[in-house]
Amino acid sequence: MTRNGQRVLMLIDDEPAQRRLVAAIAMRRGWRTVFAGDHDTAVAMLGTQDGMALDAILLDHWAPDLDATALIAELRLNRPQLPILLLTANGSVASAVGAMRSGATDFLVKPIAPERLLAALDTAIGAESKGELRPLTEKLSMPLAFDEIVGSAPQFRAALAIAAKAARARVPVLVEGESGVGKEVVAEAIHAASPRGKKPMIAVNCGAIPANLVESELFGHEKGAFTGAFERKIGRFQEADGGTLFLDEVGEMPLEAQVKLLRVLQSGEIQSLGARHTREVDVRVIAATNKTLIEEVEAGRFREDLYYRLNVVQVTIPPLRERPGDISALARHLLGRIAQQPGLRPLGITDDALALLGTYDWPGNVRQLHNALFRAAVLCDGDALTRGDFPQIAQLALPRANGSAPGGLSANGGVTLFKHDGNLRALEEIEADVIRLAIGHYRGRMTEVARRLGIGRSTLYRKLGELGIDQSAA
Repeated sequence: MTRNGQRVLMLIDDEPAQRRLVAAIAMRRGWRTVFAGDHDTAVAMLGTQDGMALDAILLDHWAPDLDATALIAELRLNRPQLPILLLTANGSVASAVGAMRSGATDFLVKPIAPERLLAALDTAIGAESKGELRPLTEKLSMPLAFDEIVGSAPQFRAALAIAAKAARARVPVLVEGESGVGKEVVAEAIHAASPRGKKPMIAVNCGAIPANLVESELFGHEKGAFTGAFERKIGRFQEADGGTLFLDEVGEMPLEAQVKLLRVLQSGEIQSLGARHTREVDVRVIAATNKTLIEEVEAGRFREDLYYRLNVVQVTIPPLRERPGDISALARHLLGRIAQQPGLRPLGITDDALALLGTYDWPGNVRQLHNALFRAAVLCDGDALTRGDFPQIAQLALPRANGSAPGGLSANGGVTLFKHDGNLRALEEIEADVIRLAIGHYRGRMTEVARRLGIGRSTLYRKLGELGIDQSAA
C-alpha cells in the first residue's frame, strides 16, 4: 500500500483500451493502476518497486512476449503472498489450469465484468487465503437442458417449473437471484427449450459496458455516427434476430438506455445510432439481475414501465444456503463437468469431503462451490477429493458444524458478550465479531458494511488490519 493509503494494482497487458477499462473500474475502489506491457518490463518494474508495495497483479494471458505460467512462478518465488489474477479468453480453461498450478490466485474471463473485478480486488485487500473462496472463477460454458439442471429442493424445482412453462412462449422473462445462483444457466435452458432453440442466444452483461456505449452495443451504429465510429457496427439486438437476447445485470443499465430498450420492446424495431431508418427484429428478451428490481424502481434507479415490460414472467432462483440438500449432488455434477476441460481428469469425492461442503453456507452460491471444486481438482494428486483438499472451507465450516460460529458469533447470528466463565469478553473481541457479522450479512459489500456501521471505508479497512480480520473469511 502506498503512503497515502491507496492500493496499487499492477496490470500486465499491452492493450490500451483494456488498460483504460481496468484502471477506471479499479479506481471505483480507490486503487491506483500501474502498467507493464510484457514479461521483461513487469520484472524490471517489480525490481524497482521497493518503496511501493503492490497489493495485487492482474495479467493478460495473451499479452505478447509473455509466458504467463513462467511469470507467475517467478512472482511466487519473490512474493508468495501477493494475489495474482489471470485474465484469459473465454473457454481457455487449459491456460487457467496451468496458471493456477503455477500459483495464480484465480482467473477472470474476457470481457471483464466490473462487479467481478471489483470483488477480486475487495478480496485481495488484506487477504491471507490461498484464494479458494474467491468468487471469481467463471462457470464453464456448457448449456444445460431443464432436465439436466441439478437440484431437488422444492423452491428450486418450482422456479424451474415456471421457467420451463415460460420457455414455450415469446414473452419476456425476468430472472432474479443472488450472484452465483445460476441465472444464466436458467436463461440458457429457457432458450434451449423454446421454439428459438436452434437460433442464437446472445448474452450482454449490462454492467460491463460503459454508459456511453450501451446504445451502440445494443442497437449498433453507422460509420461516423460519433467520434471514433470508424466503421459500421451491428448491435446485439440484430445479432439475436430470430433468437434470444440475454440481458444480464439489467439493473445496471443507465436510465437513458432504459428508455430506448422500452421503445424496442414495445415496437419490435431498432434504430442504429446515425441511421435514418428503423429495422424490425424478432427477439425474445430474458433479463437477469442480482438486485430486487422492484426496490430499484421504488428508488428511482429503474423505470417502472420497463420493469413491468420485462417482468411478464418472473423466476426467482433461491440461494444455495436455502437448499443445502442439493450440495452433494451439485458437487458430483460439477466435478463431472470440470473433468471434461483440457488438462483436468475425472475425480471422485469422498463422503467426508461432501459432509464438510454441506456445513458451509456458500455466500457465493453455486459459482463459489464450483470455484472451490475447480481449485481442488487442479491441485489434487489423488483419485478423489478429500476433506484435506478444502482447507479453508474446513476452517470456516467446522465451527458452524459444532453449533457455533467463528470467534464469538453465535449459531443464531448474534454476537456473544460473555465468556463461558460468566465474565464479559474484551471490547476488541466484540468489535471484531460485529465487523465479521456485518461483512457476512452484507456479503462482502464493504461500502455498505462501512455505512451500516457508521464509519468510513478507510476506517473499516484500518480496523480489519488492526483486528486481524480476513474479510474473505468473515
